[in-house]
Amino acid sequence: MSDHLTALRAAFAGRLVTDPTDMSAFLTDWRGKWTGRAIAIAQPDSAADVAAVLAWCGAHRVPVVPQGGNTGLSGGATPDDSGRALVLSLTRLNRVRRVDAVNNTIEVEAGVTLQQVQEAAREAHRLFPLSLAAEGSCTIGGNLATNAGGVQVLRYGNARELCLGLEVVTPDGEVWNGLRGLRKDNTGYDLRDLYIGSEGTLGVITAAVLKLHPLPAAQVAAFVAVPSPEAAVRLLELAQARIGAALTAFELMSDTCIGLVEKHVPAARHPLNERSPWYVLLEVSDTRSEASAVEAIEGLLEAVLDAGLATDAALSSSVAQFRALWALREDISESQAAEGKTIKHDIALPIPVIPEFIEAMEAAIARTFPRVRLVVFGHLGDGNLHFNASPALEFASGEGASAFTALEAPLNQLVHDAVAARGGSISAEHGLGVLRRDEAARYKSPVERKLMQAIKSALDPHQLMNPGKLLA
Repeated sequence: MSDHLTALRAAFAGRLVTDPTDMSAFLTDWRGKWTGRAIAIAQPDSAADVAAVLAWCGAHRVPVVPQGGNTGLSGGATPDDSGRALVLSLTRLNRVRRVDAVNNTIEVEAGVTLQQVQEAAREAHRLFPLSLAAEGSCTIGGNLATNAGGVQVLRYGNARELCLGLEVVTPDGEVWNGLRGLRKDNTGYDLRDLYIGSEGTLGVITAAVLKLHPLPAAQVAAFVAVPSPEAAVRLLELAQARIGAALTAFELMSDTCIGLVEKHVPAARHPLNERSPWYVLLEVSDTRSEASAVEAIEGLLEAVLDAGLATDAALSSSVAQFRALWALREDISESQAAEGKTIKHDIALPIPVIPEFIEAMEAAIARTFPRVRLVVFGHLGDGNLHFNASPALEFASGEGASAFTALEAPLNQLVHDAVAARGGSISAEHGLGVLRRDEAARYKSPVERKLMQAIKSALDPHQLMNPGKLLA
């Protein structure tokens, strides 16, 4: 170990990993798309340790790449290939500090997994509603750094809306304690919101105070066959009018998606007698009783079937059926990955324009990229679509698969130009990282880019925090 790393080792508790074999797991992203190099992996045990690491990095001008569960999809937690950076892994900051059931808050360190937060809340008969496919591995610090969304944004909001306070270590090694469990605090700039969604480019989140909600007495899901995205949007309007806040999730998926899950997940079973071009998975949560939840969702389904907005529906009547219906949605991403190469688009649009967007883009892609098969699904209730692409079946292997990879840049531009033209966003919940960094600069106004860069320069004047991410 070199002298300067020896000094770093003496500055903080926890681990300092320098063996190349042990470091490798921290240097490649979850998708295997990016691999970098680093001088070491620091795994501190406390916010004070994180402060010591950042102070050392500032003094030696060593770039820092904060990393949580390393489950991101945009390369935001992977170092570049220069080998100059230190990876700061926060997984050892893993304590649930306190739960306040009266204030409906929970204080946790950044390395606590999302699933652990959910379980700690449930033990106190409360709900922490953020829910992602990677919840067993992703950490709350990473969720906040990327402003994660998930399946219940419709009812509870994304990570930003679920956070009341933060503890953050600044690039020069100072600790800001903003762990206030207050719903109202009008005392100046909201520093919390600067760090949420900043992807580790302004400082390091080390702990958070999060909102909790009443634990539902019952959750019921329905898998509904709809003829089109337009019918799905009309179904959403009706569901919101009839059920209101009890509607906690509203997911849209194409039959192509369900076919991939059936192909690659042995336990998957189609719940309806006949196939449909599109499906909606909706969830109703009720704090009173299961009977109340069932009554609400049955009344809705009767109305939508009578109105011709749906052709069939399956309703969960047990926990096992509830989980099986949700698995059809949650297993889409891994099933598409098992199928082969993918080109992903995590986009957000105003809900009323989504049906027209899907129709227009299906036609445009069929004309321009005939070898592409679209895999479209997402959180229709909050306007977030995963507008993904795979090779058409006849081109899924060999030279066809290689040719598909070359389509990524032109396909991205076609999709993202259409999103921007409709007032949407090219990154809804995965963050920019390096994947969307340069494209985002194309769609942001000069004023917006100038303001973002001014914030970065003010808080990180030496440009050491997660360099090359988020900002072009």
